[in-house]
Amino acid sequence: MSLCFDLNDLEDLTVYAKQIQDNVLEDILTLNANTEYLQRFLHGSSDRELFKKNVPVVSYDDIKPYIDRAVNGEPSHIISGKPITRFLLSSGTSGGKQKIFPVNSKYFEDMAFIFAQSASIISKHVKGVQQGKSMTFNFARAQFSTPSGLPISPAMSSYLMSEYFKNRSSNCYTSPDEVTLCPDSKQAMYCHLLCGLVQRDEVVSVGAVFASTLVGAITFLENNWKEMCTNIRSGHVSEWITDFTCRDVVTNIVGGPNSELADVIEEECRKESWKGIITRLWPKTKFIQSVVTGQMAQYIPILEFYSNKVPMISPLYASSETMFGVNMNPLCKPQDVSYIFMPNISYFEFLLADEGNKGEIVDLVDVKIGCCYEPLITNYFGLHRYKMGDILQVSGFYNNAPQFKFVCRKNSTLNVGVEVTTEEDILKALNHATELLKSSDLILMGFTCYADISKLPGHYVFYWELKSKTVNDIVKLDNKVMVECCCVLEESFNAFYRKLREREGSIGALEIRVVQQGTFNSLMEFFISKGASTSQYKSPICIKSSEALALLEDKVLARFFSDKSPPL
Repeated sequence: MSLCFDLNDLEDLTVYAKQIQDNVLEDILTLNANTEYLQRFLHGSSDRELFKKNVPVVSYDDIKPYIDRAVNGEPSHIISGKPITRFLLSSGTSGGKQKIFPVNSKYFEDMAFIFAQSASIISKHVKGVQQGKSMTFNFARAQFSTPSGLPISPAMSSYLMSEYFKNRSSNCYTSPDEVTLCPDSKQAMYCHLLCGLVQRDEVVSVGAVFASTLVGAITFLENNWKEMCTNIRSGHVSEWITDFTCRDVVTNIVGGPNSELADVIEEECRKESWKGIITRLWPKTKFIQSVVTGQMAQYIPILEFYSNKVPMISPLYASSETMFGVNMNPLCKPQDVSYIFMPNISYFEFLLADEGNKGEIVDLVDVKIGCCYEPLITNYFGLHRYKMGDILQVSGFYNNAPQFKFVCRKNSTLNVGVEVTTEEDILKALNHATELLKSSDLILMGFTCYADISKLPGHYVFYWELKSKTVNDIVKLDNKVMVECCCVLEESFNAFYRKLREREGSIGALEIRVVQQGTFNSLMEFFISKGASTSQYKSPICIKSSEALALLEDKVLARFFSDKSPPL
């Protein structure tokens, strides 16, 4: 007997997760069994057990030759049973290199579905959110064409240019689409903020895909609020906004001179501290919506400072490879965020992330609470049992669908020898070290790190951009505090690191290099110039690019070293 599911209903999706996953795999194999890639393993069969027995677990390098052939114009059926209509470009900032993924309209249908589910969940937890607007910092990077003539652009840009975004049922944003689609990210950021300021009494939430973008928006406002006040006071948009489609629509929103509003904004922005600036300028703000898990957790303290600790909602988990799931408890603390996987989007398997694991792979509904896994993705567009490199921990179940906490990126690690310091280790250590900054009235605006092995012994280097909590105040570095920050970082690392550090000659003293203000904005601009998307940009925890390292080195103001070995 076949079961009928309402694939828009969370209860059905989660109660019948196993059956829906089985159906998804059957659909994918029926569509793709005769592709050149799967034909090698399945010989035209769509049998589920044969798939699990014969199809190998792969990384990007394994499937890249097939994707490259499709990019260069060979038929879609190399890897996809349905025609490929465009390619997505990953940010390249977390994994160290950009990747290209084939998709068709189903990807954007899934994205719209995930966004709708998340919005529905949030509206149930936050009263009145549908009666206001969101000041959301979305950016669409200009697309270009592959040699085959198909468009290629980052996932979020592709969605923003799609019919699914243009034909959405309601518009809840302060910014018109012309601003979101403006290809110049500086002009778009200015216009996003100007539209948000003019409509300040309607704003009930502030959002961006990633927390780093929100911090960048507030920094941009800090540097440009005087000019924006001039625009509001005169009713004219600055002449350097040369995207005329964007300029015309923003001029219409500004709606003529408004000295009273300009005075209110000016009064807030002139104050000595920008603590709570978000709720001061947008007093009806109920929450901030942005991903604050994983490497974005570093921005939680600065966003709390800017927002007077309004709730931070980390709404969903998604990637260029597939949509994953949504946060069912949006008002939870950032450190408690879990995502429930939607079983109707891709077929998910899980590789146990355990050093003693012999390759054990389990289905979505068979994961165990408390265990850590690396997800394997089988989607409709040519990825089969694909390892994307995230490590997730099962935190619970909603009906029969598991909920996962994001732990770290698997390939985001530091080492100068045989030790391995993970992204999770780094973020935990950073939390401990930045507690010491409170005594100096400083805020960490951005960080990254790398293992310097140019000299022996190799050592860890952290680049920190610091800012005073008082506007325009010079950053005063206390040598004792900074050295102690170095020591606390080391003390927070795992026992193996501490043991090797104590042995003379194995690992050198950890170093913090303080860089000029604005350095991490320059780092973002560097990666964007290399093809990263403004919306999808994630400041890398571990720097892999020699060009990016050279940029950081050019901005170093001061260097500090730990002055003792960490206790074992």
